[in-house]
Amino acid sequence: QVQLVESGGGLVQAGGSLRVSCAASGRTFSNYAMGWFRQAPGKEREFVAVVGGSGVITRLADSVKGRFTISRDNAKNTVYLQMNTLKPEDTAVYYCAAAPVFSTWPNNYLYWGQGTQVTVSS
Repeated sequence: QVQLVESGGGLVQAGGSLRVSCAASGRTFSNYAMGWFRQAPGKEREFVAVVGGSGVITRLADSVKGRFTISRDNAKNTVYLQMNTLKPEDTAVYYCAAAPVFSTWPNNYLYWGQGTQVTVSS
């Protein structure tokens, strides 16, 4: 069982930066790929980024490439999403999730956090 708690969301102006974090419980954190997904009002949840268990391999959605970075610190059981050059269309609830495989597909993720709101004003 893995419990995930996101933090760091908030309100930021367009062009600004924000870092959201996700703290995981359990001693097998490095066994899981960690992903970030987001869901805007009236839209389906979409993939944002994933990092493999060792932190070496990452993948980002095309919509955030060049602006967002995903990383993890296995000693702290934490995964981060650094978001730069934010746009109003990045406004959403951001969720972190844990999967036993490296995947961009939400159905592969077994554990989910409660989400943190990110709002980008124009």
